[in-house]
Amino acid sequence: MQPVQPDTRDYNAPLRLASRCPAPLRRALLGAWLALASSAAMAAGAPVNPDATPTDAPEADLNIQAQPAGQWTGVWTRSTLLGDMGGIRSFLGKYGVSLQATETSEYLANVRGGLKTGGTYDGLTTVTLGLDTQKAIGWEGGTFNASALQIHGRNLSQYNLGTLNTASGIEAQDTTRLWELWYQQSFLNKRVDVKIGQQSIDQEFMVSSYAATFVNTMFGWPGLPSYDMPSGGPAYPLSALGVRVRGQITPSLTALAGVFDGDPLGNNPNNLSGTNFNLHNGALYIGELQYAINQPSDGEMVGVPQSGLPGTYKIGVWYNNERFDDQGIDNTGLSLADPASSGTAQSHRGNYSFYAVADQMIWRPDPDEPRSIGVFARVMGAPGDRNLVSLSANAGIVTKAPFKGRDYDSVGIGLAYIKVGNHVHDLDAQSAAFSGGPYGVRTSETALEATYQYQVTPWWVLQGDLQYTFNAGAGQNPNDPTAPLRNTFVVGVRTTITF
Repeated sequence: MQPVQPDTRDYNAPLRLASRCPAPLRRALLGAWLALASSAAMAAGAPVNPDATPTDAPEADLNIQAQPAGQWTGVWTRSTLLGDMGGIRSFLGKYGVSLQATETSEYLANVRGGLKTGGTYDGLTTVTLGLDTQKAIGWEGGTFNASALQIHGRNLSQYNLGTLNTASGIEAQDTTRLWELWYQQSFLNKRVDVKIGQQSIDQEFMVSSYAATFVNTMFGWPGLPSYDMPSGGPAYPLSALGVRVRGQITPSLTALAGVFDGDPLGNNPNNLSGTNFNLHNGALYIGELQYAINQPSDGEMVGVPQSGLPGTYKIGVWYNNERFDDQGIDNTGLSLADPASSGTAQSHRGNYSFYAVADQMIWRPDPDEPRSIGVFARVMGAPGDRNLVSLSANAGIVTKAPFKGRDYDSVGIGLAYIKVGNHVHDLDAQSAAFSGGPYGVRTSETALEATYQYQVTPWWVLQGDLQYTFNAGAGQNPNDPTAPLRNTFVVGVRTTITF
């Protein structure tokens, strides 16, 4: 899988050419345009939500590359704001080098409930350098990637909300840090590839392509690994050293497996630079099977009618071999809330989760047009004794090209659900009983989001967003367990510019 990169394609080139061609060829070119439209919508969404980048769309991407635009011409129709950068991009491209940059900025405001009302700004600059070894040195099948993040602004969820479902996928501690640094080598006519180095696994594992449309973090890197993996797991803005192997078993079935350092922060929790390459905190093992249906065959244009609508289905499992503290029981078997407790949590060997993801297009009136409706669902579970979250789930519906003339827009509504582990719930209940006073007992939390992505130009996306959280904090104020936390309502706007 290639890293998060902005789109460098000329979306309208097939349409311009189609208008001058015979009908059979026109239909094929229109199919190419549909593929570009689909991938453009995803490219627009990818840098917007770095921890939600899709590994594969429900529609295939033909990856038809356009020539870079001139520096000062066609600024509103080119695929990137800076075009060819005065010839720099085309010069580097001759040697297999690609340079991409995006800036995502947003203003989100909590208008009711939570910790307090008010709004905050936060932003993310992503810079990615890629190298194709075939073009660079004649080495076939090799890809090198290095990416860096500059995170700025203030996190709404931390200071204003207090919710488990955090409002934005780019929220993180302010810093400039290395994100990914890896080399990938393909074999057997690209049916197998191996990636080694510093990796952020949310770029390939547990991904729902339709869910990437949304702003809330939990539609990207889900709630369960966010809270149950050490340091939130090797996902944006973190990464970890590891090896990932991917193989195409059949044209429809793909397998991924990887082993990574168990804690991306490791022995340096203040690792803000991302350069603490750690291998001293156990291991994280993860595997996933991906089954794609009704995808175009090799060389087949997307616009040609298929036997059915495309979809992708995934199942996976991860295991971390470190030790994990029990969330409610001490090492003598008493509740940690009991005044007689030793205060030392019972220790468990290892942690694990099973998950499933589905992306399915359910309506497309014309295969030559971008308009379509897709649905997604993702669910995962983990043991309730050693984890804050024992179940998390996402579901939603996304419409692409919702209005005539708005072929690159997307609108969606989604639901994110988090259930706390039974030992967390029991600990809160015991705390309330022993204290004899008010005390919030955590159960579950649900966030509802409605969003619209408006493609202003090929390089600029505006996104309006609404989020409402039910039973905020899962029933407990994180700053004061004895005080209630009202449901939250977030209104916001995000802008993403691809340079």
